[in-house]
Amino acid sequence: MRIGLLGALTALLLVSTSASALAATVEKLSVVSNGEIVGDLTAATDGSRVSVDYRVDNNGRGPKHHEDIVLGPGEVPTAWTIKGSSLMGGAVDESYAWSQGKARWKSQADAGEAASPQPSLYIVNDESPWASYVYARVALARPDRQAQVLPSGKLRIDQVRELTLGEGRAATPVRVYRLTGVQLQPTYLMLDRQQRLFAVFAAGGGATVRAGYEGVAPQLAKLGAELEGERLRALQKSLAHRFDAPVRIRNVRIFDPARGELTPLSTVVVMRDVITQVLPGDGGPAPDDEVVVEGEGGTVYPGLHDMHSHATLESGLLYLAAGVTSTRDMGNDNAFMLDLLPRIDSGEIAWPRITPNGFIEGRSPYSARYGFIPATLDDALAAVRWYADRGYFEIKLYNSFNPDWVKPVAAEAHRLGLGVVGHVPAFDTPDRVIADGYDGIAHVNQLMLGWILDPKEDTRTPLRLTAMARAGDLDLKSERVQATVALMKAHRTSLDPTAVILEQLMLSRAGEVQAGQADFLSHMPIGFQRYRKRSYVTLASSADDQAYQRGFAKVLETLGMLHRQGIRLLPGTDEGTGFAVLRELELYVAAGLTPAEALRAGTLGSEEYLGRTDRLGTIARGKLADLVLIPGDPLKDISAIRRPRLVMKGGAVYLPSEIYTALGIAPFAPSPVLRRPTAAPPASRAGAAAGFGYEDPSDEL
Repeated sequence: MRIGLLGALTALLLVSTSASALAATVEKLSVVSNGEIVGDLTAATDGSRVSVDYRVDNNGRGPKHHEDIVLGPGEVPTAWTIKGSSLMGGAVDESYAWSQGKARWKSQADAGEAASPQPSLYIVNDESPWASYVYARVALARPDRQAQVLPSGKLRIDQVRELTLGEGRAATPVRVYRLTGVQLQPTYLMLDRQQRLFAVFAAGGGATVRAGYEGVAPQLAKLGAELEGERLRALQKSLAHRFDAPVRIRNVRIFDPARGELTPLSTVVVMRDVITQVLPGDGGPAPDDEVVVEGEGGTVYPGLHDMHSHATLESGLLYLAAGVTSTRDMGNDNAFMLDLLPRIDSGEIAWPRITPNGFIEGRSPYSARYGFIPATLDDALAAVRWYADRGYFEIKLYNSFNPDWVKPVAAEAHRLGLGVVGHVPAFDTPDRVIADGYDGIAHVNQLMLGWILDPKEDTRTPLRLTAMARAGDLDLKSERVQATVALMKAHRTSLDPTAVILEQLMLSRAGEVQAGQADFLSHMPIGFQRYRKRSYVTLASSADDQAYQRGFAKVLETLGMLHRQGIRLLPGTDEGTGFAVLRELELYVAAGLTPAEALRAGTLGSEEYLGRTDRLGTIARGKLADLVLIPGDPLKDISAIRRPRLVMKGGAVYLPSEIYTALGIAPFAPSPVLRRPTAAPPASRAGAAAGFGYEDPSDEL
């Protein structure tokens, strides 16, 4: 009898286990970049439990981790753990749990707890696309489509489209949602009729999409650009102030980058997009038919440059708010870039001026998915001609490019009037690429690795960044280093250092805010804040910590040495927030440049390289009015550039405090007093000028 009972119980257990397995739902998605599958996501849901495996291999790096989620009432997780490795290979070990009215969490960024009578939605630090789905389900269950989140903040979801993807029996109706409040940029999601995840995608290309539907990725990229374009066009209409009257900026000191000095108090007058007058003092009585900006003794300087940018639709407003009015795009989706440029020129989208460079990579397991990946030298030469025909400024060569192709490709580019810049391809050297025709090297680490690594070491991997821990003992006076510097001087080779990215990487420490980010990080959305408070490198011991500290100190020492040797430094960031440009210039001062020299590099020096000094780079009559107004004196303290109050570009006036508020960022400085005309211009006094509010003289922006 006991044997029979045991057998019955065993059979019941097997049936129960089998039923549970059958009830589990497994969903598989592919990560697609530039038309290629670069990763995958598998989510297995069994009742209230979800298990997620996420893997990406793109450009020699990518996150790889496992998540376990327990869902509570309203789809809100009551437990969430993530283990694995992050983008650059750093360890991930994150946990969140809610129990008996208290929420507790621990991640690379922070650890904390909060009283919470009911489970609250937690924003994870090392997220996969599945996390966006979790957030979306929670917000969709709320009447107002919003959710307060932990550690702080609020997210919102809005439906923006309905459509069908796939054909025939594979046709799948989906609803498209925009999720905001977690990161600087919105996330777009597609859910099917059963509220299952179909895709997560962004405006600039790249998508995580249901397995078997990878072919719709280009359609998702197009849709993302369309949706984000709609959002940004609406923001441009409300944030770009255009006037059919002169704009008079009074009582400011003007930075002259050619002399490295500030003028006495002056007045700048702009009509649409051209500087029409630069006058001494307050310029005399202001005509009553002009827009008047009270500068209050602040500083006006030419718009800044990011000479190493990768444009996304949403980064334009962030750049402008930081006073960046020009960028050099160092590689992008070609269709996206050719669509974006005319939208900027027409004023449809808020963006700095873009000088595009054409991206050419080589084929390898570590290839970046941008631009062209030619299979033969003839294909590479054809890519150069494609870029030349479309008006690109330079070509950029990347890590996996064949070193033997550099010389003929550079020759063809130069024949067609294009410059040649880029990474030092794997198994090549800075000396060789300079001799083969490079006009500029991208990233100071790409230069320094030639002095640090054995030529056989593979820089297509994260080693190109982590090896900078070896830089501390580098002798900058050595024959090897000085031979490269001599070649750079002889060939007039420039360097865009992107020191700010190396600082973020090498000095990142879990739970800490870096010195270069302390000024702005607390103003940002919660997801952005937490992701920046982490270690991007593996620190197995205090020796590793010290190695990275000493390595970054050597980076700054190298920049100072190169500047003294006359090498042109082009401030670039490889990052799209605008804040990084400001930090890049601060780092140049830390490297030994004067504030005036650093500010010159970010203004006139960049325009000298781009060949546009007849139109841009200084504040002078007849020049285009790309300019920035800040309080304070940046020649005494370069950090004064962190507080723009007004930015002009392309005939539009932007107030950074308005931009930041619209983007969910706490503003950094108040807008200046900006008074509209108290009378219509003489030609219009018979009636109000179209589109301009003369009828209310008291109105201020």
